[in-house]
Amino acid sequence: MNKQTIRFKLNGETLEVDVEPHLTLLQLLRDRLGLMGTKEGCGMGECGACTVILDGQAVNSCIFPAFETDGKEVTTIEGISGSRGVLHPIQKAFIDYGAVQCGFCTPGMVLSAKALLDENPKPSEDEIRNGIAGNLCRCTGYLQIIQAIKAASGKV
Repeated sequence: MNKQTIRFKLNGETLEVDVEPHLTLLQLLRDRLGLMGTKEGCGMGECGACTVILDGQAVNSCIFPAFETDGKEVTTIEGISGSRGVLHPIQKAFIDYGAVQCGFCTPGMVLSAKALLDENPKPSEDEIRNGIAGNLCRCTGYLQIIQAIKAASGKV
């Protein structure tokens, strides 16, 4: 199997890794690099549990080819907290507003919110709903999630 060497930034650190053509970004993150915050839900790009930020855009890492990260910047849930574990304002708002229930969707939901707020610091409720439309919460915590994102807007 032909491996390809890719070089990309992951959570601010430049990495160089060899990847097979079939390897997904999710597999690279979890299985090779040990970053367990990115979750696999459906494996088909439908649930958003695997969401990461790639060059400023939220993407489903379970269907994104790892080799396509070459020359790009990837941010995972592990990469958004500040120094010494200080929570990102979105993470803090999720806790404050009870938006974390079982927690499985939370990393993907937080990263979708971050991508939205980085692009639009003061979104309307409709824009928030649209921004997280690709993320499913089986606990039906959408009201708290939307409230948390509203609260974090302007603080990011």
